Amino acid sequence: MNIRDLLNHKVQQAMLSAHIPFQHSPMVAPSKKPGFGDYQANGAMGAAKAMKANPRELAGEIVRHLELDGIAERVEIAGPGFINIHLAPEWLSQQLATATGDKRLAIARASEPQTVVVDYSSPNLAKEMHVGHLRSTIIGDALARLLAFQGHNVIRQNHVGDWGTQFGMLIAELEEQLAENREATMALSDLEVFYQQAKGHFDKDPAFADKARDYVVKLQSGDPQVLALWEKFRAVSLEHSQEIYEKLNVTLTSEDVRGESFYNDDLAPLVAELEEKDLAVEDQGAKVVFLEELADKEGNPSPVLIQKQGGGYLYATTDLAALRYRAGELGGDRLMYFIDARQSLHMQQVFTVARKAGFVSEHISLEHHAFGTMMGPDGKPFKTRSGGTVKLSELLDEAMERASRLVREKNPDLAPDTAANIGRTVGIGAVKYADLSKTRTNDYVFNWDAMLSFDGNTAPYLQYAYTRVRSIFRKAGVEPSALQGEILLSEEEERALAIKLLQFSEALDQVAKDALPHLLCTYLYDLASLYMRFYEACPVLKDGVPDATRQSRLQLCDLVARTLAQGLELLGIEVTEQM
Repeated sequence: MNIRDLLNHKVQQAMLSAHIPFQHSPMVAPSKKPGFGDYQANGAMGAAKAMKANPRELAGEIVRHLELDGIAERVEIAGPGFINIHLAPEWLSQQLATATGDKRLAIARASEPQTVVVDYSSPNLAKEMHVGHLRSTIIGDALARLLAFQGHNVIRQNHVGDWGTQFGMLIAELEEQLAENREATMALSDLEVFYQQAKGHFDKDPAFADKARDYVVKLQSGDPQVLALWEKFRAVSLEHSQEIYEKLNVTLTSEDVRGESFYNDDLAPLVAELEEKDLAVEDQGAKVVFLEELADKEGNPSPVLIQKQGGGYLYATTDLAALRYRAGELGGDRLMYFIDARQSLHMQQVFTVARKAGFVSEHISLEHHAFGTMMGPDGKPFKTRSGGTVKLSELLDEAMERASRLVREKNPDLAPDTAANIGRTVGIGAVKYADLSKTRTNDYVFNWDAMLSFDGNTAPYLQYAYTRVRSIFRKAGVEPSALQGEILLSEEEERALAIKLLQFSEALDQVAKDALPHLLCTYLYDLASLYMRFYEACPVLKDGVPDATRQSRLQLCDLVARTLAQGLELLGIEVTEQM
C-alpha cells in the first residue's frame, strides 16, 4: 500500500468514526505548497456542504479520530477545513529501508491481478512501418510493461493487417518476381518499393489486374498455392516489423501477432449471430447494425456496416471477432486498445455492438486509449521533405546517428564501439521519451534538438542523471550492497527526496489507471531534479561528512539510481553506466 492509499484508508476510518457517511471521499493528495504538510486531506469541505455542517469543525472531528501514531509527526487544520499531514522522519526512514532491501523497491504486486489484453502497434503488412505506427507501439508497450510489473497477467495482441483485397495484388507481384529467380526476402527487402511496383503493375497491366482479383478470391477460398505465397509475404513482412521492435526495445514478439486473417473463419458465424439476435439487418443488400445509442443530433441511429453487398467483411466485423476472442478465449478482464483518435467513433461502435450482442459481459472493461498525431515543424503531420511517409527504421537510424555524434562531442575519449552503443541507447531513448512525456491525447511537434537535449525533461537528461548517481559509487569505491546504517532525514532536501522516492508506486498506479505514461515521465523528471537539489545542498563524499551521514546519503543516492532505472525500464528506455 502506498502512502496516499494508506492515508486515504486512515482518514476514511476517522470520517466513519466521526459519523460522516462512507460516500464522502477523504480526498488525500500530496501537498502542492511547502509548509502545508506532506499530504492534505480535503474531504471535510465536501462532506460539510452535503451535511450542512461547519467544515472546520468537521475537520476537527476527523482529526480527533485520526490514528496516525508513528506515521505523522503532526496533523493540523488550515483554512476552512484542510487537514495537513506532516509525516514523521523516522517513519519515512523505515519505509525507505524496506525499499533499499527489495529488488522491486517495495512496490507491491496487485492484490487482485487481472488479465489485461493490450492491443497495440498493428502495422499493415503490405507496407513498411512508418512514423504513424510509433505512438501506438511505444505507448502500448509502456502500459504492457507497467501492468506486468504490477503483477497483472498481460496478453499483448498485435492486430496486424494481413488480409484483404490488396493482398491479391501483392501475391501476384511476388509470384512474378519469384519466377524471375528472385528470393522472397530480396524481392521484399523494401516493402514500400515493392508495394509501388505492384500498384504500378496493377494500374498499367489489365491482365495482371485480373490475375490479382482472381488471387483475392483464391486466397479467401483457401487455394494452397496462393496461401503459400501469402505465407511467404506475411513472414518476410513480420520480420521487417520484428527488426523495428528490437531496435525500439519493444516487447512484442511473433507470438503476440493475431492478424486479421486469424479471425477469418469466425466472420460468417459472427454476422449470423448478430442477425439471429435481431441486431444486424439487411439494408440495400448489405448487413448493418443500427445503433440508437450513438444517434446523431437529428436522431438518426449510427450505422455499423458488418458485411458488404457483395459478401465481403469490414474492419468492424474483424474487430468484433477479435474482441469476442479476447473476452472469451483469452479471458480478458480489461481490454485496452491503443489506436489513434481518428478511430474513436469506430471503437465506440464496436464496443457498443459487442455489449448489445453479449460478446462481452458488463464486468469487462473496454478501453480505447486514443492518442494525437506526431507533427512536423510546420504543424502538419510529420513527413519527409518531399512530402512522403517517413519510414520508422530510417527515423531510428538517424536518431542513433545524431546521438552518437553528440556523445562523441561530449566525451571524445570513448572507444568507437562504446560511443556507438551509448548513442543507440540515448538516441532510441530520446525518440521514445519525447513522445511518452507528452500527454497522450495531444498532438506534438517532432524536434531533434529538443529531444536530444541534456537539459530539461528529456531522456538524455534522465539517463545522464542516472550515470551521475552511479559515478558517485565508483568515486567512493563502495558497492550499494555494502552500505549500512539507518537513513537519516535531517535536512529538508533529504526529506523532500525521501517523500518523492516513496511516491513511485503512486505514480505507477495513476499511469496504470489512466494509461497516461507522461505522468511517469513527470515523476522521474521531478525525482532527478530533487536529487540535483539534494546533491548540491547535502555533501556526500566531501571531507568532514560523518560516516553515518555519508552511509545514509549514499543509500538515498542508490535508491534514486534504482528508481530512475526502473521507471525508465517501464517506459522501455535503457540506461547506461557512462555517457
